Amino acid sequence: MPYAITRRDDGLLIEWDRGGHEWLYPARELRLACGCAACRDEMSGRPLLDPATVPADIRPASVALVGTYGLRVQWSDGHSTGIYTFERLLASCRCARCEASAG
Repeated sequence: MPYAITRRDDGLLIEWDRGGHEWLYPARELRLACGCAACRDEMSGRPLLDPATVPADIRPASVALVGTYGLRVQWSDGHSTGIYTFERLLASCRCARCEASAG
């Protein structure tokens, strides 16, 4: 579970620990990565969401914890059914530390 989560108009800043492991997950990129049944085919995982329908200036209107394993984001376009697991968010972290360990 992250140390801190900050909702910003440009995305979610997640601090994974107190030691500086953090990443700003860009709002539009995060919205396009929604894994809910309306945005992604449940059987194939194929994206159903047309990127052209997601505004360039989309923002997270609110964020709520889902148990101890993830986040639910209410998006400015009204979408709110996806759950972003901490496991998936951490796996997509592109901070210098994570990029170095992945390469």
